[in-house]
Amino acid sequence: MQLLAIGIEKPENTNFILGQSHFIKTVEDLHETLVGAVPGIRFGLAFCEASGKRLVRASGTDDGLVDLATRNAQNIGAGHSFIVVLGDGFFPVNVLNAVKAVPEVCRVFCATANPTQVLVAETDQGRGIIGVVDGLPPLGVESREDVQWRKDLLRQIGYKA
Repeated sequence: MQLLAIGIEKPENTNFILGQSHFIKTVEDLHETLVGAVPGIRFGLAFCEASGKRLVRASGTDDGLVDLATRNAQNIGAGHSFIVVLGDGFFPVNVLNAVKAVPEVCRVFCATANPTQVLVAETDQGRGIIGVVDGLPPLGVESREDVQWRKDLLRQIGYKA
């Protein structure tokens, strides 16, 4: 077995969701779910088929994001994994519960805009995601001022009242 750390290719502030599912129907169901969750959403998604033709299946509302999702799915190459790349101004928090509720979705590894490495185990049979490195390690513990900044930010952007 070989362990690989595969970086996610994306523009700096672009959010994505990485997960695992169990059926080719994932592509259409995720597409429908995302379009239904946020009007006008821009995204690309790609799914690594684990049997049959074993193709990367892709869909989305933005050709550039579909291409980006497809490249990342090919780089990861893990069966039944999927990646959704969100367009500018769209955030995982707005669609994550809907994505997790799709019947084919088994798990979500991460939903982030951080620099990310996907930890992949490669065997004679193929590849599987064993985890992710999401962002960078902490530099300390938040102070009272940091707590207030966090609370103010969440209220300023409308996530808390």
